[in-house]
Amino acid sequence: MGMRENTRGISRRRLLQTVGGATALTGVSGIASAETSDELEVNIGFERDAGRRAAVAMATGTVREFSFDAVTARVPKQALEGLQQHSDVRYVEENGRMHALAQTTPWGIDRVDADVAHDAGHTGSGADIAIIDTGIDAGHPDLQANLGEGHAVTSCWWGCEYDWGDDNGHGTHCAGIADAVNNTQGVVGVSANATLHAVKVLNSFGSGSYSDIAAGIEHVADRGWDVASLSLGGSYSAAVADAVDYAYNRGVLVVAAAGNSGPCTDCVSSPATESNAIAVSATNDSDGLASFSSTGPEIEIAAPGAEIYSTYTGGGYDTLSGTSMACPHVAGAGGLLMGEGYTNTEARQQLRSTAENIGLPGNDQGNGLLDAAAALGLNS
Repeated sequence: MGMRENTRGISRRRLLQTVGGATALTGVSGIASAETSDELEVNIGFERDAGRRAAVAMATGTVREFSFDAVTARVPKQALEGLQQHSDVRYVEENGRMHALAQTTPWGIDRVDADVAHDAGHTGSGADIAIIDTGIDAGHPDLQANLGEGHAVTSCWWGCEYDWGDDNGHGTHCAGIADAVNNTQGVVGVSANATLHAVKVLNSFGSGSYSDIAAGIEHVADRGWDVASLSLGGSYSAAVADAVDYAYNRGVLVVAAAGNSGPCTDCVSSPATESNAIAVSATNDSDGLASFSSTGPEIEIAAPGAEIYSTYTGGGYDTLSGTSMACPHVAGAGGLLMGEGYTNTEARQQLRSTAENIGLPGNDQGNGLLDAAAALGLNS
């Protein structure tokens, strides 16, 4: 229930102008801050083979020769000025370093105080969270370390390493919200060290039969996993309702998206309408009800669902909106609690009783906005 946001022609003069004053003393990028040894490791770009020969001739050692017109070499400092003035050399730069981009804490993770929980040592370790959806990108660097088992009720149609892989993107996005690794890159989830399980019940178009969805829920129950995250819905299905009861009675915390039929009243989708499922509505970053969120008396809790940045297929990231995005916030918080030994009924009551009243009607927010830190008894 989510919704979709040539240096070859450059002259040596121009290059030296762009690298700034730090290079003015020598004409070599980075030299002002370089180490004090007698040679530097530099990247040298050249126009013709004469430039390559000059670079290799002046080098004390060649580190790498590229298929394009450049070489990495160790060059004595006293040779750098002559090298950069060579008519066939396009540039000489110190071989600096790039770094992984810093990890982002999405606004929803911050708003529900999941970061406070992590700082206090609560990461969901020991809990099992099943994403019952379009699958999960098994190779995603923000999910791979937490990935447990995969199960395909319906198989991936294209581009997947496993039959339970994600050929849509929706399941991977939900997985990151619930449990992306706290690894200094990408994003972090509400839980950060729970075990994620992919249960693929939706095809590449995001659609699945009642029977397939019921079978996926049944599988989670039979495996004894702690949390079932259901960012899907539609008209009432007795088979899906039976599966929800089956799972809940076997200790699974069942969390379901309310639906994206808003603005509306009393329009929650199944299976969120089931008494044994936690129905989750969506809020925006101003603590208002998201315009698309379904509402009704079944709403038990609200969570961030508008413009949520999370993991996506192909190892990337994307921003999506929907109660589909709200649901895994609550599923991740359930993982935090059940990792601490709560049963599904205890976790459900704890999430309800510690939710923050943000002033919305009961049919919009239920018991209030999810507060993961408060649920763990932390001061937020």
